[in-house]
Amino acid sequence: MPANLTPQYHEAEEKFKEAETPEEKAAALKEMLSTIPKHKGTEKLQADIKRRLAALKKESQKKKARSTFNPFHVEKQGAGQVVLAGYPNVGKSTLVASLTRARTRVADYPFSTTVPIAGMMPYEDILIQLVDTPPITEEVVPPGILMTYRGGDALLIVIDVHTGACLEQLEGCLGFLTEKRVISGPGEPPGPRTLPYLILANKADLPGSAENMEVLRELRPDVKLVSLSSRDEPQEALKNKIFAMLDVVRIYSKTPGKPPDMEKPFTLKRGGTVLDFANAVHREFPERLKNALVWGSSRFDGQAVPRDYVLQDRDIVELQV
Repeated sequence: MPANLTPQYHEAEEKFKEAETPEEKAAALKEMLSTIPKHKGTEKLQADIKRRLAALKKESQKKKARSTFNPFHVEKQGAGQVVLAGYPNVGKSTLVASLTRARTRVADYPFSTTVPIAGMMPYEDILIQLVDTPPITEEVVPPGILMTYRGGDALLIVIDVHTGACLEQLEGCLGFLTEKRVISGPGEPPGPRTLPYLILANKADLPGSAENMEVLRELRPDVKLVSLSSRDEPQEALKNKIFAMLDVVRIYSKTPGKPPDMEKPFTLKRGGTVLDFANAVHREFPERLKNALVWGSSRFDGQAVPRDYVLQDRDIVELQV
């Protein structure tokens, strides 16, 4: 029986080939396992992926027994993890504190943040994890910061558009992150392991900021800037952009004979299928799945759909196992 591997599987496989750390390899293998079609033609391949995952887990446990705590590793929570990057005193900590109520360290002097600090940002009916990080400069890059960046699902690059050094900040961040292959350069197609990102021009309400924005747009017309006021509460528009950057969809589960659970949706990467949703609900469901009904994107409510049916944001799915 042919395997009929999906584009999502091949993309995950490419991530595995380019992975450098055990954590990155394990994440890619898990993605391969979740996106591989579940049928007899892929049973050997599934077993091989599980074997490699088990070997990585065993090796990781051995290393953990020998190693100390790594403060730059931030465990993912919520619908996605968005990491902030930027130079000193651009307002990263203030932004994370206002969006998440996390107890970040806000100070007027540089390098007050020494390790990543995470908080959860409410967005409609989900939570998105934001991670404040120690600042970088052309001369100083905190050890371990690349691990924090690469561990996220997306980046927010923050610059202080109020200062005359905003162009230096923009060039420095983009140059460093592009060189380290954390992001693709402006105008370049995303790579298999590069992250989506937004560039926030912070403190846009302060004197001189409007003129600096004009200079930035003239000198870097290839870069899209999202202006943000340092005095106002973060706008819903920014939250919408952060959610859109994650490129996920919310799927609500429905138990047969009962109303759907509209309070705690599952999140899938856009392009996820009924089979992906079944795997997210329970790892044994893909093999036991007999039928699936969809309300929302289907032609009519409660329509029976195939296992490879691509779900859309806010779909309701009833799995029959």
